[in-house]
Amino acid sequence: MSTPSFELPRRELAFREETRGFTLTVKRNCSISPAGLACVFAALALAALAIALGFAFLGAWLILPFAGLEVLLLGTAFLLQARHATDYERLVLDGERLCVEVSDGERVARHEFDARALRVEADGEYVVLRAPREAIVLGRHLDRESRAAFAAELRQRLRI
Repeated sequence: MSTPSFELPRRELAFREETRGFTLTVKRNCSISPAGLACVFAALALAALAIALGFAFLGAWLILPFAGLEVLLLGTAFLLQARHATDYERLVLDGERLCVEVSDGERVARHEFDARALRVEADGEYVVLRAPREAIVLGRHLDRESRAAFAAELRQRLRI
């Protein structure tokens, strides 16, 4: 009988081949959508307030402000998590131009590079695209092994 393995599955990088290059989108691995998160929050908030109202009805009215504070803090935590649930990094190589789009919260930054002048550096913690005048950090949503594979694949594909 074999022992079960507790290794995390490796994340595959899905480079989508195109005529003159490739497209790759790297996203967070979210187990719940923002809409699902809102439903969980609503259920937890209703449960907390129902319990607080029950105790208030029995005479322990001082529990209501603490239940309200609990719901407020829980809502803040859920809002912060949902804000970054759709973060991504998209790389599009079209001929000799590499377009990098990074979404972080509500901010989307777009960078264009000459692919021939780019260097890809990886130290395990970061993958850095270096151009003559600019550098950008990629792979924030990847684990260490996937980051190394991402850097190696990106180096190979950027050789024009």
